[in-house]
Amino acid sequence: MFIEERDYRIKPGCLLTFVSTYETYGLPLQKKYLGKFLGYFTSDIGELNHVVALWGYDSLDERDRARSTMMADPQWQTFLDKVTDLIDVQNSRILKPVGFSPIQ
Repeated sequence: MFIEERDYRIKPGCLLTFVSTYETYGLPLQKKYLGKFLGYFTSDIGELNHVVALWGYDSLDERDRARSTMMADPQWQTFLDKVTDLIDVQNSRILKPVGFSPIQ
């Protein structure tokens, strides 16, 4: 399994709005299109105003197909219009579990 980690730094004062908007509009669409939903987190100590999402995929090809299909959905574009101005920085990386990881 491949894990996609998406880390968003949200503009100060906008974290609750971002999370609420994502829960209502973004998450249902992502669950429809993407791989296995592993979790959604906010930072509490250290660098604040971060949201981290983790998604699992069996292959990078599966990820590419799923994300392309989702990006073509007009409802996804509507969601992006609601949150784009709330995001300061976005990072994404693909993680591959080692043999002894509990997530395989």
